[in-house]
Amino acid sequence: MGRSCLPKCRLARIMGWIQMILGGLVILVSILSLTRFYSAGFFLHNEDICQHFYNVRDVSDGFDVKSLSERIGEVIDMLETLQGKLESKVQQMEKNKGTLLEKEFLEGQIVRPLHSANVALRQIRVPRVEGMNSTVKEDPLINFFITEEIRKYITPKENRVGKINLFGTDKVYNTIGHACVLYKSELEKYMDYDIGSYCDDDWNLAQKLMLNGCDPLPRRRCLTRASKEYQRPYPINESLWRLPDGRNVRWGNYQCRKFECLSSKNPKRGFSKCTGCFEMEKEKLKWVSNSSVVDFLISEVLAIKPGELRIGLDYGIGTGTFAARMREQNVTIVSTALNLGAPFNEMIALRGLVPLYVTLNQRLPFFDNTMDLVHTHGFMDSWIDLLLLDFILYDWDRILRPGGLLWIDRFFCNRKDLDDYMYMFLQLRYKKHKWVISPKSKDQIYLSALLEKPPRAI
Repeated sequence: MGRSCLPKCRLARIMGWIQMILGGLVILVSILSLTRFYSAGFFLHNEDICQHFYNVRDVSDGFDVKSLSERIGEVIDMLETLQGKLESKVQQMEKNKGTLLEKEFLEGQIVRPLHSANVALRQIRVPRVEGMNSTVKEDPLINFFITEEIRKYITPKENRVGKINLFGTDKVYNTIGHACVLYKSELEKYMDYDIGSYCDDDWNLAQKLMLNGCDPLPRRRCLTRASKEYQRPYPINESLWRLPDGRNVRWGNYQCRKFECLSSKNPKRGFSKCTGCFEMEKEKLKWVSNSSVVDFLISEVLAIKPGELRIGLDYGIGTGTFAARMREQNVTIVSTALNLGAPFNEMIALRGLVPLYVTLNQRLPFFDNTMDLVHTHGFMDSWIDLLLLDFILYDWDRILRPGGLLWIDRFFCNRKDLDDYMYMFLQLRYKKHKWVISPKSKDQIYLSALLEKPPRAI
């Protein structure tokens, strides 16, 4: 029995070895095939595979860019031809004295929409594919937004003819604040409009975005609405101390509908800061008469630097009264303002002064060492975070020239926080010209100071 089994066992062993060898060959061939496909780009994206198998050179993200660009060009040419024919038809109607209704219909319903479509097509972003190994690089933030107007705004704009611009760059990058990502729906609502038409009356939405850090806002290609009954402003010799004409303001987003309604006596005026700012009788008394020890007179401040204070910034909440008083002394002041429940910006402008529409979280648009004076009143008090105040103070220091004055006007805080705020104001080692502390209430303190920036000639 042992002899008869021996040939069979040998045959089984041989067959087993043959199967193992064949199996190894199959595995080796499979690995080599997978390696070949991997290098060709089937498992990782490689545009060479498209060119190798499909003979398409201009391919990007799954579509033929070259064909798309050519097709868009054909459509643009057709639109231009059609627009030219329609414009010539309109001119012919004018010569032949065609009906006014026909002319208005052609211009309003056909020629202008065609022009808008032409412009929109020219601004479609088509990736450029310049060679075999070129790739399209774009900011990932672009694809975060859906509204096309936002995408067009934040896309880098390349210089024409490939030249470097006067700023030394080959592209222009429009910016939006990073917080806009958190307010995507509000920003897209703000940018949802018909190009060339009238903007919605949505300044309050824009201000909400600004206050929440989405700043600077995108520029828009729509026409700003003005009051339907806009009147000529008063002459400069009258406008400084006269309440403006209420017909020059759009009141749609306020509780009041005229300037007289903004009186401090009206509990439904719609704002709580600077309640008497729209009452000229009260405003005329500010900075020209002392009501307390913490009030400095403009004449006293100007006497410290006679002839040296020419331009400055008023950083606070108000209707431009400080700038009006300084203008009478031949000093030009720019006033920051937000429309917090009332038309502060319009009021300042109608008085013949300059409003600067900025928020706390925005870098001031002035160059270093240029301002003679920074005055702050009415907007900073004990609510402000110390780190935020630190950034603001350093920005004021940046724009103040050596020898410039920082006027802290009626700042108030809790008694227990006074040391912290005093350190913040004194950390930059400004020279003290005036420094007054006075009680505001049992638990709060007023602080007024006039400080001079040191030279720092380094």
